[in-house]
Amino acid sequence: MSLIGSTIEWYDFFIYGTAAALVLNTAFFPSVDPFVGTLAAFSSFAVGFIARPIGGIIWGHFGDRIGRKKALVAALFLMGASTTLVGLLPTYASIGVAAPILLFVLRILQGLAVGGQWGGAVLIATEYAPANRRGFYGSFPQLGVPIAVIISNGIFLLLEAGLGEEAFLAWGWRVPFLLSVFLIGVAIYAQRTLEDTPAFKAVEQDPSRRRSPVLQVLRSHPKAILLAAGSFIAVNGGFYIFIIYALSYGTKTLELPESTMLIGIVGSSVVNLALIPLFALLSDRVGRRPVYLAGAIGTILVAFPVFWLIDTRSTFLIFLGLLLGGAANSAMYGPQAALFAELFSPEVRYSGASLGYQIGAVLGGGLAPLIAASLYEATGTSASTSWYLLAMGVVTAVSAYLIAETYKPKDATAV
Repeated sequence: MSLIGSTIEWYDFFIYGTAAALVLNTAFFPSVDPFVGTLAAFSSFAVGFIARPIGGIIWGHFGDRIGRKKALVAALFLMGASTTLVGLLPTYASIGVAAPILLFVLRILQGLAVGGQWGGAVLIATEYAPANRRGFYGSFPQLGVPIAVIISNGIFLLLEAGLGEEAFLAWGWRVPFLLSVFLIGVAIYAQRTLEDTPAFKAVEQDPSRRRSPVLQVLRSHPKAILLAAGSFIAVNGGFYIFIIYALSYGTKTLELPESTMLIGIVGSSVVNLALIPLFALLSDRVGRRPVYLAGAIGTILVAFPVFWLIDTRSTFLIFLGLLLGGAANSAMYGPQAALFAELFSPEVRYSGASLGYQIGAVLGGGLAPLIAASLYEATGTSASTSWYLLAMGVVTAVSAYLIAETYKPKDATAV
């Protein structure tokens, strides 16, 4: 259930990024310079990330107070409704400046929703898991990310190929957003069939638990929140550079066919689909920290080769470059759910894990496409983006090094 909900929720969040790279600049910001329009589209993309920590606070509070299931279901409802409304939104040509304003509002609602979804999906997976398999079980909601990338980019690829550019720009781009109505059905199903986790049921019976889990976790686990956020910066920032900025860079700067970049992104995501659970399983054998740290160092090592390969304009080498970046990313994303869950005690786990994840998302992924596009405009070279990716890798490597190991394979204890 956590995999299905996570896949559709991330699909909803990712199609906005793909649309921002391909069409939103002309549909909602047509009266400005093309580069400024791209920045405006990426800014609307970033707004969703700014809302994510707020969503983490809101859903984290309710997830620790009234249950993982109820918070997750509410987040799924909000995401399904807001994404579907993007597909129904009139463009700038129809209602003028009201169109981009409404687009920003709906993107904020998406951010609020995804701010709570991740924590709920991850905790339902890890808190039901056997102690020696939390890494593997926690990787299932993480698999929603590459699956969502494959589906979202695949749908855009099929629509553009089947409809042609004119029809796609006129109305075809709306179809992926309208398909998000299915997430509401998933939320209804989860509400009817899902039970809360044993860990929350135990917390629920504790008469000493605080009324404000968010304030409690900020007081009791400030270092864990900061290190979790720092350790996520390169994961999220690198991910959105590989799937959002690379798409814009390849199609608008290198003037490659959109299909070339979409095939590279989808192909690398298929491989990541296999790598994420493998790295998670490895973390159940050797610990979370060494696997995560290896991924951070890998990000540093591939920061330049990724864009050297993309700059060749070869479909195969673009795929290889994105695969290198994705493999390093998967080494961190695989064990991350278990790592973040194990950093916090059960009574504040939803709040703490969500805050660490979503603060890192703002500092990393939310601004990554905008910063990368601005760096290229200022320098005229992809090397500037590689330096940016390398810097994020250093921050994450340092944070991962400072995080205490949360799992000892020979002495596993229940969550």
